[in-house]
Amino acid sequence: MPVLGMGGYFFRAKDPKGLKAWYRENLGVGGGMGTDESGQSNEWVWFTRGGPMVFEPFKADTDYFAADKQAMINLRVADMDGLLASLRAKGIEVITKPEWDAPEIGRFARVHDPEGNAIELWEPVGG
Repeated sequence: MPVLGMGGYFFRAKDPKGLKAWYRENLGVGGGMGTDESGQSNEWVWFTRGGPMVFEPFKADTDYFAADKQAMINLRVADMDGLLASLRAKGIEVITKPEWDAPEIGRFARVHDPEGNAIELWEPVGG
């Protein structure tokens, strides 16, 4: 899968088991994905690739993501075009806006999980 990693994220869900399956099937995110340096997998751990991660509090009235949500996940990806095509083929709505992209930072897109949580996909420059 093109998703490369993030630092960690815990959140509440109405259907944790179903949501876990959705992330695993559509984005390749979750326990048992990838292997450690010795080639071992673990059902609870997602072994990610290193890279940049932004940790940034936003103003309470931001319009960068939905007002009824406290957080938004951002996933670093490779092959943005391939991932977006795969998501669209599964009937998942993909949102892109030219103003989100920045030549010095990378490309961005958004999708929402089945519980309405925004997922920002980021393909860094040089990805």
